[in-house]
Formats: sequence, C-alpha cells, structure tokens
Amino acid sequence: MAQALQPLRATLRRAPLHVVLLGLCALWLVPTVGLLISSFRPPRLVPVSGWWTALVPPYQFTLQNYRQVLDAYSMGRSFLNSLFITIPATIIPVIVAAYAAYAFAWMRFRGQEVLFTIVVGSLVIPLQMTLIPVLRLFTALGLAGTFPAVWLAHTGYGLPFAIYLLRNFLGALPRDLLESAAIDGAAPLTVFVRLILPLSVPAIASLVIFQFLWVWNDLLVALIYVGGAPQVAPMTVTVSHLVSSLGQNWQLLTAAAFISMVLPLAVFFSLQQFFVRGILAGAVKG
Repeated sequence: MAQALQPLRATLRRAPLHVVLLGLCALWLVPTVGLLISSFRPPRLVPVSGWWTALVPPYQFTLQNYRQVLDAYSMGRSFLNSLFITIPATIIPVIVAAYAAYAFAWMRFRGQEVLFTIVVGSLVIPLQMTLIPVLRLFTALGLAGTFPAVWLAHTGYGLPFAIYLLRNFLGALPRDLLESAAIDGAAPLTVFVRLILPLSVPAIASLVIFQFLWVWNDLLVALIYVGGAPQVAPMTVTVSHLVSSLGQNWQLLTAAAFISMVLPLAVFFSLQQFFVRGILAGAVKG
C-alpha cells in the first residue's frame, strides 16, 4: 500500500512547482495570444473592443491584415531577403567555427592559448564600436548595401561565441577515438569530416539555433550594412518602417510580427531535441 502511494506523494510534492510553472507560462503566453487574435480581427473592431471579445460568439476573424501586409508593404519580398541574409550568415560562421574549434581543442601550435584568449575576449567588445570602421571598410570595397556585407559582418560577430561553444564541446570528446584515427593514418581533415562533425551534431544544432535566431531577428546590423531599400531590406527593417508609418493601424504590425515568427519557430522546434544536450555538453568540459 505504501509503495502504491509513493508516486502520488511524489506528485503532490511537485505540485506547487508545477502550478508556478504553469502560471509563468500563462503570463508569458497571454500577450502573445492577444496579439495573435488581434492580427486576425477586422480593423473596425480593433479600436473599439478588447481582443478577448473575439473569443465570444459571433466570431469575426479575417485574413485581411495578412493580405494587406503581404501585398501592399512588400513583406513577402522582405521575407525572402531575410532568408538570403540568414541562411549564409548561419552556415558560414558555423563551418568556420567548427574547424577553428577543432584546431583549438586537439591541435597544438605556438600561441594557441593566447589566440584563444583573444578570441574569447572579443566577446566583450561592444558591437556598436565596430559599426563605423567596418562600414567604412565595406564602402571602400564596394560591398556596402549588399548581402555579402551583412554575411561577413554576422560571421565576424558570431565567430567568438561559436568557437567558444564548440571548442568546449570538442574538448570533451574521447581522446582515444582521435588517437586511434591518427594511428590508422587519418589526416586532420578526414578526422574532422568523418569523426568530429558527426559527434558534434548536438552542439552544432544548438549553435545553428542561436545564430539563426540572432541573425533573423537582427535590426541594427542589417540596417547599417544593407540599408532600408525594399529590394534588400529584411523583415526586421520593414517591420520597423511599419511601426513609424502605421502606428494607428497596429493590427497590421501584429500580422507582420507573426509572419516573421513562423520560420524561427520551425527551426527551433525541428532542432530542439539537440538543443539542451548541446548546451549542457558545451558548457562543461569533461
């Protein structure tokens, strides 16, 4: 009888924690749910009633806000621009950081620790201090206002954290495995491609999530290096223009915000199985 009641007692002991977590989730979700409902409400109802009234019959929902944002305000083009910016700006630093982390973790060369300290120390450099010098460099090279400029900028800004995260993860891999590969005559590039990359999938997936979300949601770097021209402006820049020009029609802002959230949510949920494992493994060196 006591053993049968033990799971119930354990559940009751954890009940206050579960209640607190559910309450925090509700507080977090209520504003988001309100914005989502407002994005589907007719414009004439938004200024005269609260979003919760839409949950009571008769239901009045419409796709007008989304159609207007996509058709009249170039949100579809901005979505493609964000893809053109985010995908290369995620792939390039991840590939470079993976090989650099492999070198820092398993290769020995002169000045290794000093160089790694400089790389990690660059994490504390404020991003804003680099904007003017880098922009002048890109202007002199003819890259200002183009996608390669923002690719290179995000690669440079993302590499210190990426190298730090992956280096700690790779340093925890079994040494015997890599030594066996070296004894068998495997070259460093072969070891990297055949062993390091497959074993590093959790950490790389975590890094991809971080880098993708940061680049996708970035406004400052894109605005400085790409600008606000419709043919190259990402979604963050376009939405910022909606804020200034459509301050009264804020239901259009909610529609634009949820359009920009679709892809990051898909990336996060598709890679979430690796997320916690990669972060924990990269945070503590075993």
